[in-house]
Amino acid sequence: MSTTKPKQSIANMTVAVPDPYAYRPLEAWRALKLLLQDPERTDLVFTIVRALSGKALLKGYNRFTATPTGRRILDEERNLITVLQDRDWLRSLPDGSLGRRYLAFVERESLSADGLVEASETSETTLDPAIAPYAMRLRDMHDLWHVTCGYGRDVSGEACLLAFTVAQTRNPGLALIAVAGGLKIARESGDRRIFRALWDAYQASRRAAWLPAADWELLLTRPLEVVRAELGIARPEVYVAMRGEPAFA
Repeated sequence: MSTTKPKQSIANMTVAVPDPYAYRPLEAWRALKLLLQDPERTDLVFTIVRALSGKALLKGYNRFTATPTGRRILDEERNLITVLQDRDWLRSLPDGSLGRRYLAFVERESLSADGLVEASETSETTLDPAIAPYAMRLRDMHDLWHVTCGYGRDVSGEACLLAFTVAQTRNPGLALIAVAGGLKIARESGDRRIFRALWDAYQASRRAAWLPAADWELLLTRPLEVVRAELGIARPEVYVAMRGEPAFA
């Protein structure tokens, strides 16, 4: 499969211009093998996603800009990561709000809002500058989705959140990681409920609102239960049963 556009002549030089929408399956496969050996390598997730994105990100951007909230976010040049980095502001929010629950989550898991930024920058890529703000915002939502959807950072929770994200973004790379992760979990734990949990997450996402276009800066200030109801987020019953504790609480 070709990974370049037709050659273009620039100042008497002929160069091959990389096609940002070309699929790179071999690159994705190599990264997947490494990721299965070391699930903490978040940078490999971005490598796989970008190698198999095709036009998924472009389609998401077009959908985003077609919404009033999406257009307002871009017009205001918002940067979600700066909001998530402001822990003093998050701590000032009411008990039970999404913002306070997010803060408790990242502090409990020793996470930083910068972590995904660093991982994504480790993976080489070329993004259309027009699409970049949407892509970065989508990246920065990940841990918010953990809290909103009730999936923990255990391997099953990460796999389920990826399955949820597949339905939201239509990215084949995420589907590959989720399925491969499910197979690894089932093989190592013997618990085949993971496949039902993945399917449950995917179907729940299809029934939910389109989260990329949500006004997360506003939702952070609202009670988590209200946010879940507004976005149509269902309790992940199979995952909660597997985990054996109220992860959705």
